[in-house]
Amino acid sequence: MYEWLKDYRKLEEQITYLEYNLDKTKRELSRWENVNDLGKYKLEAESLGANVEVKIEAIEYELAHKLNDLYDLKNLISTFEGLEYKILYRKHVEGKTLETIASELNYSTNYIKMKHANIMRMMQYAEKVSSK
Repeated sequence: MYEWLKDYRKLEEQITYLEYNLDKTKRELSRWENVNDLGKYKLEAESLGANVEVKIEAIEYELAHKLNDLYDLKNLISTFEGLEYKILYRKHVEGKTLETIASELNYSTNYIKMKHANIMRMMQYAEKVSSK
């Protein structure tokens, strides 16, 4: 029912990991470039240290594609109609509070909280049923 939310979360996790991996790999490159650190060692053409720049390019390439996928998914989700989609999009994609969402959509905070809780229960139930 709400597979898009699982896809969105999965993409966000992948992007977060790729950003971490990119930062880590760039730090490694700076160590190889520093003559007072790993730069004092001679690299063999096929060694891991010699291929750090290639690894950075590959991570950046994959990260760019994942960011494009996330952008496309956000655009798709934002076109969905219905109160449930609006609540989920604003809460889980835009990171807004349920109070803010209630105000924006002109509903009471309690109604939006109840609606969100019901949606989450339905999603958990669907997850249990599909995993059996």
